[in-house]
This record gives sequence, C-alpha cells and structure tokens, in this order.
Amino acid sequence: MEDLKILFKRFYTKELENSKTKTVYDLFKWKKVDVKIIDHKTGEVLTDMKNLEFPYNYSQNACDIIASKYFRKSGIPNECGYENSMKMVAHRLAFFWCESLKDEKIIKTEAEAAIFYDEIVYAFLNQMYAPNSPQWFNTGLSLVYGIKGEPQGHFYYDTNQKKVLPCSDSYTRTQASACFIISIEDKLLGPHSISEQYVTETKLFKGGSGTGTNFSTIRAKGEKLSGGGVSSGLMSFLKGLDRNAGAIKSGGTTRRAAKMLCLNVDHPEIVDYITWKAKEEDKVKALGKMGYDASFEGEAYETVSGQNANNSVMLSDEFMKKVLNLKNNPDETIELKGRIDSSVNKIEKISNIWNALNKSSFRCADPSPLFSDRLNAWHTCPCGEDGKLDASYNKINSTNPCGEYAFLDDTSCNLASINIYKFYDSENKTFDLEGYKHIIGLVQLILEASIHWGQFPTEDVARKTHLFRTTGLGISNLAALLMVMGYPYDSDNARAVSSSLIGILTGYSYYISSLMSKEVGSFEKYDINKKYMLRILRNSARAAGSITSPFESLNYEPLKVNHSVLSKENLDYIGYELKKTWNLTLEAGEKYGFRNAQVSVMAPTGTISFAMDCASTSVEPFFSHVIYKKLSGGGYMTLTNPLIEESLKNLGYSENEIKDITAYILRKKTITNKDGSRYDTILDGKIEGAPHLKKEHLAIFDTANKCGKGERFISPMGHILMVASIIPLISGSVSKTVNLPKDASIDDFKNIIIDSWKFGVKGITLYRDSSKESQPLNTSLSEDSATSPEDMTYSQLLNIVKDSTPQKYMKRERAVGIRNGKTHPAQIGGIKIYTTVNRRDNGEMSEVYITTDREGTLIMGLLNSLSKSISVMLQYHVPPKDISEMLRGQKYEPYGFVQKHPYIKYVTSISDLISKIIDIELNDFTRCQVKPEDFKYIKPELLTREENPKVERRYDITCPNCSSTRMTQNGTCYVCLDCGTTTGCS
Repeated sequence: MEDLKILFKRFYTKELENSKTKTVYDLFKWKKVDVKIIDHKTGEVLTDMKNLEFPYNYSQNACDIIASKYFRKSGIPNECGYENSMKMVAHRLAFFWCESLKDEKIIKTEAEAAIFYDEIVYAFLNQMYAPNSPQWFNTGLSLVYGIKGEPQGHFYYDTNQKKVLPCSDSYTRTQASACFIISIEDKLLGPHSISEQYVTETKLFKGGSGTGTNFSTIRAKGEKLSGGGVSSGLMSFLKGLDRNAGAIKSGGTTRRAAKMLCLNVDHPEIVDYITWKAKEEDKVKALGKMGYDASFEGEAYETVSGQNANNSVMLSDEFMKKVLNLKNNPDETIELKGRIDSSVNKIEKISNIWNALNKSSFRCADPSPLFSDRLNAWHTCPCGEDGKLDASYNKINSTNPCGEYAFLDDTSCNLASINIYKFYDSENKTFDLEGYKHIIGLVQLILEASIHWGQFPTEDVARKTHLFRTTGLGISNLAALLMVMGYPYDSDNARAVSSSLIGILTGYSYYISSLMSKEVGSFEKYDINKKYMLRILRNSARAAGSITSPFESLNYEPLKVNHSVLSKENLDYIGYELKKTWNLTLEAGEKYGFRNAQVSVMAPTGTISFAMDCASTSVEPFFSHVIYKKLSGGGYMTLTNPLIEESLKNLGYSENEIKDITAYILRKKTITNKDGSRYDTILDGKIEGAPHLKKEHLAIFDTANKCGKGERFISPMGHILMVASIIPLISGSVSKTVNLPKDASIDDFKNIIIDSWKFGVKGITLYRDSSKESQPLNTSLSEDSATSPEDMTYSQLLNIVKDSTPQKYMKRERAVGIRNGKTHPAQIGGIKIYTTVNRRDNGEMSEVYITTDREGTLIMGLLNSLSKSISVMLQYHVPPKDISEMLRGQKYEPYGFVQKHPYIKYVTSISDLISKIIDIELNDFTRCQVKPEDFKYIKPELLTREENPKVERRYDITCPNCSSTRMTQNGTCYVCLDCGTTTGCS
C-alpha cells in the first residue's frame, strides 16, 4: 500500500530538481497588464490598476477578473499598497496551505514542503485548478502580510485543547469555505434561534460565503406561542431574513449574498412558500409597466421580497409516488403538520401542491425540487456525531445556495475545481490520467489544510467541520473537453467520458483521504458512521464498474458507467483507471478509514472558471457559439468559440472548411432602408446550414439554448441524464440547470421533475427562457436595455422606434382629416366591445378606438385610455405587430368565449382581443380560432414604413458590480462575463 509520498514528487517542476537559482515563478513568461473596470451604466471607474503582473498566456478577461475580484486592495507592504502581481497571490495561498499541512504533520520534511509548494504554485499559475472565492479573499493575509483585522466573532477547533475557541482576529486563520449549511430552531433568542440566524448569515456573507438552511422547524402561522397568542408564521421570518441578505454584499465587496431556503413538503405554509416568488414576479411586472426600473438591481425588484435566495422544496419518495399515482387517484392527499400545535394540521391534495410547484417554477424558476430520500440514500454519515441513525438532525436537510454541497446541518465545505480540459492532448487524442490524479491529490491536501487552519461563524460549525472534515473538489470546462473530443453533450459517449473522469476524481480523492487517515487519523466521527460510509462507497464502486454485485439499500437503479462505449471509442485506459482507483479506495478505506467524510461536489465555478480561462463552466454545456474577447485597450473582438475550430480539426475538416464554417457562424446581413441608409443585422450565431458541416456532426455543437437564429438545443433529458450519470460517483450533489425554451409548458416541468427523481438525481433547477422579468442570459453583445414587446413599457417601445426609425419618422404623425376604418364587433360574456381600426391614405394604421355599450362605467374609461395609448404608439410608428405582441395573452376579466366576431372565438382579456384584431388587420389569422376561406393580403410595405431588422432577444438584468448586461447562467446561479461577479458562493 502506498503513502502520501506519491504526491511529494516533482511532476510539473522537474527542471527545479537540481537548480539552486531558479524558482517556480521562473517557469513562466510574464507580462504587464492594465486593468480598468467601468460601471456600464454610470461610467464610474470601479477598478483602475496599472502595471499588474500576470503569466503571459492569461487573457485580458482573466486578468481583469482576478485583479478586480481577488487582488488584495489595501494593507499590502509594497510601494503601491495593494497586490499587483499574480506571484503575490500564488505565494500568499500556497505558503499558508504548506504551513498548515506542516502543522498538521501531513508534510513532515522541508524537502516535501518545497516540492508541494512548487507543484501547487505551478498548477495554480498554469490555470489547472483554482480554489473557491473565499480562499482568494481571506487565505494567508496574516501569515504573509501581517494583516490581522478585528475579530468578527469566528471560532476554530483547537486540536491541542480539544475544544472550540474564539478567533483573536480575522485572518490568522482563514474562512476558506464557500458553503455552509446552518440549522435553525423554533425560538426567537439563543443558540440556533431566529435572531442568531441574522448574525450567522451576516458573518458568512461578509466573508464571501453562502448559506443554506431548512426552515421546516419554524412553526406555521397560527400555531400557539408559549406566552399566549399565535405565531406570525414562517413566511414573516423568511421575508425579514431576505431583507437582511439584500443589504449585505459578499466578501465585503460587491458580490450579492448567496442563500438557499429549503422547506419540507409537509409544512403547513408550503403552498404560500411555493407561490411566494411567483407572486412577487407579478408585482415586478406590474411595476415595470408603470415605468419603474425592472432590472435585477432596479427599484421594482428592490420593492418586492424573496429576491435574495434560491428556494427549494424537499420532496420525499412518498410524495413523488403519490404524484405518479395522480392519474389513478386524483384525490391523493398529504397531511400538513404543525410544528408544535396539531390544531393547524390540515389535509392537502397532492395535486394542489404539485401544480403550485410547477406553475411557480414555470413562472419564475423558483422553487426547485430537492429529493430528500435520494439525498439521504447517499449520506455517508447518517449517524451524525451522536450515533442516532433516525434523528432528523442527522439527516441531510438542506444544501448550500447553489445546491452542490449536501451534508449535515452546521457543517461547511471548502471547494476547488480542476480545469479538466488542461489534461487533454488534442493532437494525440489522449487524456493525461497521471497528471490529473497528481493534481487531484495535491488539491485534496490544499482543502484539508484549509480545514486545519480554518475559522467558522459559529461554535457548532467549527466543531462539526473539525469532526467530519468535508471537502468539495470538482471540475470545470467539461463542455470544452467533450466538444474537442467530438462528443455531443447529450450522448452516451459524453456521459461515459464524464462519469468516468468524475468517478476517478472522487475515487482518487477518497484514496488520498485514506492515505491521510493512515498518517494522522480518520475524521473523528468515522467509526460510528463507518458501516454506512463504506456501503455508500461500495455503491459508487458499483456505478464505476469495480463491483458487479447489486446496489445495496437503494429503492431505484442508478446509472452505471458504460464501459462498452469507452471500449468502442478506444478509451479503455480511462475505464481501467476508474475501476483500479475504486478498488484501491475500498481496500485502503477498510484498512485505514478516511480523513474526510465527503470529497467531491460539482459546483458552478463561475468566477474561478474565468480566472482559469475556461471556455465553459462546471459541467454545464456551452450557451453560445459566439464569444467576445476582451481587448487590453478596452472593447471587444467578436470571435467564434475557438474550441469549435479545434473540434472541427479533430473531426478531420480542412483548414479552408474550418474557415468557412466559422465565418458562417459570424456572418452578417446588410439591410438597405428605403431612404438609402444601411445597417447590419446582429450576429446570427447558429451553426445549422454551415457549408461543409456534416449532418452527423451537428449535435456536437448543440448548446443549452437555441443559438442565434438556430433551432437546435440540448433537450431537457440530455441535462437530466448527464446529472444522473455522474451523481452516483460524487460525494455531494451537482449545481445544474435544465434550460427550457420560452414555449415550454407546465407539463414539461412536471415531466422533468419526475424523470429527475426516477433517475436518482438529488436535486435539479429548471429555467424557462423569459420566465423572469429581469433575465440573466444574453445572446448579444449590445448593452442597451431591451425586452420582448409584450413586456415593454410605453417609453421602451418609443425608444426602440427612435433607435430603429429614420430621423424623419421619429416625430409623432397625427391622424388628420377623414379616415377610413373597419369596426370589429365582439361580445365577451355580457359585454359588447366595438374596436375600430383607422388607416391613413397609404394604408398604415393610424388609430385604434375601443368602445362598449356600458356608457359611464369604469370599463369605458379604461378602454378610452387603452385606445389613446395604442393610437399614440401607432402615430409614433411603433410597428402594429409589436403592439399586438405587447397585448397578447394578458389575462383579466372579462375573458372567455367570444360572440359576434366571425374569426375570434376565445380571448383571455380585452387586451388579448385587441391583439387578435390587430393581427387580423395585418392578415395574420394564426391566433384566431376560425380562419377565413379566402382573404386578400395587404402588401407588407403598407404595414410599416421600413423593414425592421429581426433582433436577437436581449435581457435587461445588469451586473450588481459593473452594470454589464453580460450575465450568464452558472449552474443554479449567474455570473458576469465582464467582471466575474457571481450570485452564488463559489
């Protein structure tokens, strides 16, 4: 059996072996870079740093993000007072980790320390791995620079005195953990109380970390209080904590607080909780239409509640089985139980909760499902610290904000991610498994070091982190690797490769953890959890193919690594290494135990992915074929994703063919207006129809959403199967979003949640395009605010007209004289509506008048206002089709079946009726229930003054740090492509 000496060898720094003058920093070529970050909205300079030192191969974007986010800005003992070189950051981190491992007796000699330091610095500077953000913020500031900071109420576990002690300052120890799960009890004051939750969350957010809590312990509205009276209920406290989170920026900088709320499905307030954020979105929409700023940082969102957390619902197997049985028994029920007072208990239909969950998720992407029995079936420590197997507090009750860390309450996890593409040789089409394992081992030592000299926000978290020592290693850039290898993200090949490499990561991490245990002992609560932990690892080994016997104590069949696919693709060597690794792990674990209760998660890796110059984040697929390369002098260069070229090359395309294909992706179309002015359409971005590209290769380049004007995208099942294939081979969970198009249905949501549960996924997030009033995805570089016409305010519509219409049409052209028109009669319920559409002599619509037979009523006044608004828009030459889209689908009374009109038979409101009438006037009967047998088309040139370019959809969310609109999805969170600000905790 090996020992930890296998890691203390020069793998990447062999040329330093016999050198007395060279250092690890001499192995890199360096450059000087200026970094300037500007608020896109105000023009304010947020960061302006000159002559910063970075390795030569770093992109400008990586330099910007690292310098603005992670360089220490004050208290540095040099001529400028701040960190101005990547060398300083690398040394600050590596020296701390090295000294911690020496103190822990894992590093035993100065020779081992020197090798460890050089290897981790080399790999760090070579962008092969990166620790989570709190490490960059906090680690090594005292040890290297003497920056102490005032004590912030943190604690650590003293291994000599064997007890928890308060920290004397902020930085002698490090708050290195990004992920915390915090318990809460049903009381106002004292340890684990509601009031202490405010303090604990504030500490975590200030340090750059995130927190998750299951609030099911809090009594429901109407439950009795010990002093008389009744409780104001769970929701009242959640709204208060939400406000607290909104007031705090993570890391003491500009990152938003990261927060996860969980609630069990049997809580009496479950329906109010489920529908909370959807109702708040409706308020935002209404405020936006009144003219309030509805961007994510705008006044509309600031006014409503529930915007500072990801919400999830814990669904049990029993609940999901009843959902499946709804077809047979629509009256399936669940009892909602008061926490301490049974008088509030009530029987609720499963269908009511199920429909509310899916409608709310459809509306605003919250809440997401977590599957409690799936989470706990893979729980390595179900006996906790006291040996009580069935105790609720020893179960997995929550996850961190992004959903990847799932473990006991009052524990923490520090994360790091490996840039997996760095280990692929595209020329020889081989994966460097030895280098990969070497980095896995080194980073696990780093994470262990961060626990040993870590500090924590509460005494319980300090104690339990010491007792269980969970770490969270993951990967980034998976989509890049799969594309270059020539495997579609949604394919058996991609799943076989992904699950194998992630399985090696987890298996080898546990092996290194076992070797640490051999040296310094297992985590303290290993023995009382040993039986269950070994069972979990055996099940992982079964998924890896190392054991052929049936899975133990599972009520479903997890996906296994498909070794036949690996063999077919000449990747047997990866499959062999996977099986070998898990055999080693089980053998070592039986002999020595483990130093860490968990070792791996799949975090979203937003900011740190950019720091590593990754083309994709975490295990997410690509979102676009078009990238915007940031230039050192400011501005951007538009390019195709360079990995497309690498993939095409590996697929056998010639240089000229590759040039034609990439040019096709970036092609533009020039439009000439009637007045002679010209403009280019925006980038198309799609790859379908590219010259030379073979049909069988199209799927390799599929993206999470439709790309440009293309129609292809990865199906929801593709996302589910990717998660299901890797979930049995990691300790924790996966931060993962299933992307759905705008026209997805609520039934689609239902099917995805059911399929996720069936395949053993522990939790999943669903996001439907356009489901939020302020949407964090963009597919164009333009920074001007815009949304779809149906969501625009009147002023936004006018701005679009001003931007897209020749100067002579920017003024209002009032209708004068006698006009020709057509009146559409309709009756909704008992209300008769008469809509008259007037036109100018040239055929353009100029006015819409809406009247009713209810003279002197409120509805008459509202119809007059609607008539005037629409008419003024037409006179400003807002295209009628855009007005129709704005009105389409709005729902309010009166609505329902329509009489008196020959083509329209059902509407959702009077606005929807007007939308259909405008469509008819444009000779578009597609949304009418009855189509005319014969009708004459009006010439298109009579409908609008010019051909308006078909623009790509744009989204108006702005980065909270730099106001950029280039926010993109990052697991279950979002990240800014300009400055790296993330809404998550990694």
